[in-house]
Amino acid sequence: MLKAKVNNIEIEYDTFGDPSSKPLLLIMGLGAQMINWDEEFCKKLVERGFFVIRFDNRDVGLSTKFEEAGEPDLMKLFMAAQKGEKIEAAYTLEDMADDAVGLLDALNIDRAHICGASMGGMIAQLIAYRHPSRVLSLISIMSSTGNPDLPRPEPEAMQILIKPLPTGREAIIEDGVNRMRIVHGTGIPFDERRARKLVSASYDRSNYRPGYARQMAAIMATGNRKPALGSITVPTIVIHGGDDPLVPLEGGKDTAEVIPGAELLIIKGMGHSLPPEVWSQVMDAITKNASKANH
Repeated sequence: MLKAKVNNIEIEYDTFGDPSSKPLLLIMGLGAQMINWDEEFCKKLVERGFFVIRFDNRDVGLSTKFEEAGEPDLMKLFMAAQKGEKIEAAYTLEDMADDAVGLLDALNIDRAHICGASMGGMIAQLIAYRHPSRVLSLISIMSSTGNPDLPRPEPEAMQILIKPLPTGREAIIEDGVNRMRIVHGTGIPFDERRARKLVSASYDRSNYRPGYARQMAAIMATGNRKPALGSITVPTIVIHGGDDPLVPLEGGKDTAEVIPGAELLIIKGMGHSLPPEVWSQVMDAITKNASKANH
């Protein structure tokens, strides 16, 4: 693993493939470490001609933690958001987008294909309209526009966003597996062994809960990106699970409708997850979309 000094912080990252290949930056979601981008997934993208970069967002994994900012009260945040009050946050998704662009700077990459999942999709969208000259193509997976009129998560999925973590390694791992099961969707069998391996590896690598709450605050403070998304001109593919209980399909549809020329791929049975069963479909879409870019 490698570290880069970026935007006045340190970002942990690693890469796969030949640096002279097409750069593809992978951005992970809320509270998730870069290892959630499965190594095998990354290696298969290399086989398709990409130089793959994955990294820990600020406040997660082995990147800089904003400990001095304190841990926000998520219930208070949700209450404030429902009342339309201004959300105070230690940083915003714009800051996180600038971190990602700073990592490209550190790697001497002028332009890259930008792919984000969930919150990572939101960050990828921000990069595409804040730093258009740095983006070859955009891939927004199981994400949304921040449009407040869109449907909310299903009640059980909503609960896992605000439910407090238990204490102790085994209890936290068990809880993590259960959270993954809830958002997985019902169309593809849930692989508990695989989920447990990932949750265990994440816990052992960096078990840091306050960063999750601060990232959640960043999402809420950033608000509605829909008005700005219409300015994106790069080839865009929006990928969404037809069975996503956490970010309902309408979020993907809204994204594809507002970005000019964007394609929408709905994967039947996929929830808020990227199981191996959907990898070939996702990679086909990424590769086809990238082929439309002006290199």
